[in-house]
Amino acid sequence: MFDVIQADLEAFEPALAAAVVSEIPLITDIGVHLVSSGGKRLRPALFLLAAHAGGAFDRARAMPVAVALELIHTASLVHDDVIDEADTRRGAETANAKWGNQAAILSGDYLFARAFKLVAEAGYDASVYVALAQLVCTLSEGEILQDHTTYQVPTEDVYYERIRKKTADFLETCCALGAAIGGMNPVDTAGLAAYGNAIGMAFQITDDLLDYRQTSEDIGKPAGHDLAQGFVTLPAIRALAVLEDAARTELAALIANPKKTQEETARALAIVRGTDGLDYAQAQADAYLARAQEALPAVLAPEIRETCLMAADFIGRREF
Repeated sequence: MFDVIQADLEAFEPALAAAVVSEIPLITDIGVHLVSSGGKRLRPALFLLAAHAGGAFDRARAMPVAVALELIHTASLVHDDVIDEADTRRGAETANAKWGNQAAILSGDYLFARAFKLVAEAGYDASVYVALAQLVCTLSEGEILQDHTTYQVPTEDVYYERIRKKTADFLETCCALGAAIGGMNPVDTAGLAAYGNAIGMAFQITDDLLDYRQTSEDIGKPAGHDLAQGFVTLPAIRALAVLEDAARTELAALIANPKKTQEETARALAIVRGTDGLDYAQAQADAYLARAQEALPAVLAPEIRETCLMAADFIGRREF
């Protein structure tokens, strides 16, 4: 999908691996485990693609920010896994399951710090620091909002605010930083930023759908994990809006129960799947993808535009 920046992505991997090395062997071990356990590298890929779109791409200058973005993402996942008490991610053992919560949390902190150190060493101006700092603030707000609404049914507006802070603002920042660093003018940079935000919304809705559609083997974590953990996403919100009284009452009770058995989680999944909740959520994701395509600046080179469209198509069709 990202053939146009394949050489950059190949250079990115050793740069990322070097960034997690510490004089403390345990931190290095955890870092290597985290960055070698897979991942789509969507955030650095979008950043690098946007940097190419600006017409003044400099790989050596762009790479520290690309690595910093992936480190911030990885650190946030480490902290998420501790909060969620998750045992697996991407089919691999989580850092907290393998080394314990304390080591995982501190390693996540280390990755955050390394991200900002890389950018400082590259000599970027304050606007880059501000954008990355705001990104970490927004991620934290999204997590707090999610935690505050566990085992409750949020409104659709609250749900959209949560996924904007957790995912969409991140992809928007990747595109905006890349475009600006690559020399794109402010108007077209704003267009790419809007594209990033829209595909971020679609990406998270699609991710939430996978919890209902796929098996544990498909997604690398237990199916129904979000529902079991009290994270009520768009399919369930929609289901509760359209169910008749008895089924609505049953589903609401299952959602509110923090001690659900596997059988009860399976029952909740079955109730949601029996409504139009999944189709409704998919339609919302598709609408965001259409917005993303409309936001793309007209000045993009054909190969950059095609890759952006392919990324949107991948998000809409992905099954993992």
